[in-house]
Amino acid sequence: MTTRSTAQSWILDIALAQGGFDALHPQAKGTLEQLGHDPTDFDKVFDLVHSGAMLPKAWATVAAQAEERAGHHRRNGFARTAADLYLRAAVMWGRAQYSIFDATDPRKLAFRARTNHCVERLGELRGGAVRRVALDFEGGQIFALLHLPAGPVRQAPAVILGPGMDMIKEDYLYAAERYYTSRGMIALSIEGPGQGESRAGGVTVDLTNYERAVGRYLDYLTELPGVDPQRIGMFGISMSGYWGSRAAATDTRLAALATFEAPTGDFHTLFERAQPTFKHNYMYMAGYDDEAAFDRELTARMPLGDLVGDITCPVLYGIGEFDELTPLEQALANYELVNAPKEIRVYEGEFHPLGGVAAEVFRFGAEWLERALAGEFAEPGRDVRHYVHRDGRTTDGTADPEWWSGAVPFALERLRAALTGTSE
Repeated sequence: MTTRSTAQSWILDIALAQGGFDALHPQAKGTLEQLGHDPTDFDKVFDLVHSGAMLPKAWATVAAQAEERAGHHRRNGFARTAADLYLRAAVMWGRAQYSIFDATDPRKLAFRARTNHCVERLGELRGGAVRRVALDFEGGQIFALLHLPAGPVRQAPAVILGPGMDMIKEDYLYAAERYYTSRGMIALSIEGPGQGESRAGGVTVDLTNYERAVGRYLDYLTELPGVDPQRIGMFGISMSGYWGSRAAATDTRLAALATFEAPTGDFHTLFERAQPTFKHNYMYMAGYDDEAAFDRELTARMPLGDLVGDITCPVLYGIGEFDELTPLEQALANYELVNAPKEIRVYEGEFHPLGGVAAEVFRFGAEWLERALAGEFAEPGRDVRHYVHRDGRTTDGTADPEWWSGAVPFALERLRAALTGTSE
């Protein structure tokens, strides 16, 4: 536990009791719906929660109900109804196991077994369209789910679906089918070092091994029958936008990158100003008990800095105007450092979950990747900027908020001037 997470846990408990999940992550329900959580399940869970300690029980309780109903429909031959319910159960069992931060806790292991069981039933009911993948990686194993289109595929584009720090591979079960395999694309939802089963098996995250894990998944996809090795992209949410940026900068086999909510600024904001659960979670992912050592050896060295200048494939960044993990000025400054064909969208009034625009973001990111992997957006010097208003309008040509009235923050203006060669 970090110092802040220990001292401030009562604050989070009060927020959950008084305002529910929305008090911690405004409008996140919209994002979680894109990750396969039925809104009625979500409401049932948080009707049972009045403190953080109650989360594992609540998720497990409602997950078991969905799994029970799935079994009923499966026994009676209603395969598609059963599959939908197994998906709902899988993502909730996944939340239950995530809520326990001890990789050896028997309850966490039991919840993981229930997650895997539901995914296996889902795969059977959908004719093998969902399959578990385990790959050897630097003395351990990393895990993923392979999502396949219906029917045979040949030279199809593929997309790696990267989860955020508090996500798991099962969180893409719904999105993979809705946005990728239904379009004839192959999808691979991954768990990198520090996440899900990879972390449970002892593979922790360090400064550089996540991009090497992405490289290992690229090895797998390039050798997979039906995949066009020249058309493999990545979609990343939150920390996977960060890790995806690192991967794109170090492995040219990635042909396109679409990220949303990526922490691309300093990590002091993420680990010292945002909710303390973020730092607590990341220390668990990295295998640290010593907070001072974590700060010294990881936090200070994590910012992307000039590394994004090495990206060569087309990239898309999307971020909420008030993302609490990355100040907008820092996100825009990071964008300036990208030399590859690039695009950015800033969503007015949105926070880190991008819950108010989640359905749009998931569809747009998938369509953007599909077009990018078909060869679009690759022209040298491409620089497309949008400020997306809440009232439906979009200001094109700039991602700066309209309320800035043209008065760009000094630090950002100085960086822009230096990069364009107009500084004094």
